[in-house]
Amino acid sequence: MKILVVDDDIELRGLIGFALRQAGYLVIEASDGPGALATFAREQPDLAILDVNLPGMNGFELCQRIRAESAAPIMMLTVRNSEEDQVHGLDNGADDYLTKPFSPRTLLARVRALLRRAEIDRPAPLNAGDIALDVERQAVSVRGAAPIRLTGLEFRLLQYLLANVGHTITTERLTSHVWGYRGIGDKQLLKQLVHRLRQKIEQNPAEPRYILTVVGIGYQLQAQAEG
Repeated sequence: MKILVVDDDIELRGLIGFALRQAGYLVIEASDGPGALATFAREQPDLAILDVNLPGMNGFELCQRIRAESAAPIMMLTVRNSEEDQVHGLDNGADDYLTKPFSPRTLLARVRALLRRAEIDRPAPLNAGDIALDVERQAVSVRGAAPIRLTGLEFRLLQYLLANVGHTITTERLTSHVWGYRGIGDKQLLKQLVHRLRQKIEQNPAEPRYILTVVGIGYQLQAQAEG
């Protein structure tokens, strides 16, 4: 497995690289946004670890640029732990967040979880009614329209809803599936993710016909729009 580590702090980048190499991963490094983007395109790593504050191009923009071309898992590193940063990162396609300072054991656990999840996210194609999920391209097509790329989090959410089409899924089950144990009970992050997914599949996101909110419980996917 090949991992790209992007941080302008040479000491921290070295420590992260050392921990990953000790765990058996192939590590490539970059110190700024433009260099990281070029390295990613050239090396095609299995996972990217991006610092938020980077010279030349901040981590959020870098994440967005990478996500436009690849479904590889992305972890963001930040010294802050605000909801605004988390939502911003998720909006740009990040899969996980790690706040500095952190231990090598925590970093490795998160990396392993993201890589395992990336493998799980490649099952047989899922189709139901109007909705077709292209697993290889990580894209969704509604009523035969052109496929729309999904972020890793959007993909996991829609995949789980499709697997349980017509059934109400609780907020706790959805957050646990999408984020693992870290996401359990975080209704606000799930709400933001549902909002982003609706923007991609609903004709009118303000009046959703596919992803329905079941007040006080969770969400339900309808395979065909009613009305």
